[in-house]
Parts: sequence; C-alpha cells; structure tokens
Amino acid sequence: MKTIHDILKLGDPRLYEVCEPVLREELDQVPGWIKQLHEAMEDVRRVYGFGRGIAAPQLGIMKRLFYLQLDRPYVVINPELKGLSEEEFELWDDCMSFPNLLVRVKRHQSLSLQYLDEHWQPQVWKVEGAISELIQHEYDHLDGVLCTMRAVDEKSFKWKE
Repeated sequence: MKTIHDILKLGDPRLYEVCEPVLREELDQVPGWIKQLHEAMEDVRRVYGFGRGIAAPQLGIMKRLFYLQLDRPYVVINPELKGLSEEEFELWDDCMSFPNLLVRVKRHQSLSLQYLDEHWQPQVWKVEGAISELIQHEYDHLDGVLCTMRAVDEKSFKWKE
C-alpha cells in the first residue's frame, strides 16, 4: 500500500530527472503503477484534502505516465502537449511533493493532450482552464520540472495551513 510517505519530497534529485517513455512491452506493469499512484493520491486527499492528479516520478517510477482522478480515472501514457494557447492565466499551484506550499505560476489557458490510454489506444483530449493547468503540472513532472521552477517571481510562494 502506497501512502503519502512514499511520495518524493521537494529536494529529492529524482524529481528533477527527465522520465523515459513507457514501452509497449511494459504495458503489463501499468496497472500496478496506477494502483500505487491511486493509493498515494487517496492518502494525500485524506490527509491534506486536495489531489486530482499524480505523476509516476513522484513515486520514483521514472516513466512518462500520470494518473488523474476527475469525473473518472484517466491513465495518461507518453503524453504530448499540442496547441498550447497564447492566452495564459495565473494561479496558486499546489503539489503532493510539497503539500503545504503554494506557488504562483502562469499556465496556458487551453491545450490539446495526445497520449496513449491504459489499453495502448491513442487519445486526443482538448482541455481548458483548471484541467489544462492540471495537465501542464503533471506533464512538467515528467520533464523534471516542478512548479517552484515556474514561479512568477521571487515572492510567488506562500504557506498553506
């Protein structure tokens, strides 16, 4: 059972690594990875009251994979961001790797996400607003980028009680 204690914390060097693509021959490992991601995210929700997505590298699984729990579960394998809007918006971002810290960032208002689902089927998902922000956040994890690295300025940090 994966818990909040298994999530890599700010400063862990693995959080800054670029992940490798999931290979088709690794597809049988995906359900186990998703189970771990789901368990850890549910624990964060229980303890901190937030969490809509988690990226594989946050559990030390250095693969281009993330999991979203929205209106239903989404398994996102080897994603690519396309059609990023010029229009951006600012928000306070949070992260399971530093759950008490909020970071002010800019994100694209809309985008198109191309990815493989858990059945290795290609998917295209056009999103905007909060879901666009969430996808950009999780995608950044796959490239070793944390929202702390995208802070609008040096005053864009605040503690969350």
